[in-house]
This record gives sequence, C-alpha cells and structure tokens, in this order.
Amino acid sequence: MQEASDLFFPLLRVVQKEMPEGASTEDTLKVMEHVTSLAQRLRKEKRKEKAQERFGLVPNFKGSYEP
Repeated sequence: MQEASDLFFPLLRVVQKEMPEGASTEDTLKVMEHVTSLAQRLRKEKRKEKAQERFGLVPNFKGSYEP
C-alpha cells in the first residue's frame, strides 16, 4: 500500500498545482484520468516511432503494415 501511495500522491500533486483554486478532489481526479489517458497515448506513439525507425514497418491494429 505504501509503495502505491508513494507513486500516486506525487502525481496527484502535479495535477493539483495546475487546477484552478477551489477545485475539488473529485475534479482533480477526473482531470488526472484524462492526463493519464493522454500520457498512455503519447507513450504508444513514441514506441511506434521507435519501432518504425528500427524496422521500417509497424503493424497497425487491422493486421496490415504501415510504412
């Protein structure tokens, strides 16, 4: 439990700093979900770009390959 909170609360504070004054914890958690979603998408794109640099072709979700 301690390890999970050591990861979670610093990230929560990062989002809280950017929130408007008076924003509720619930609002902060909703924004945090969106930020997490964006971070995952960016990581996925970065991995795809790295693979494309290394191999030239990367499979897409339909099973075919994109140059």
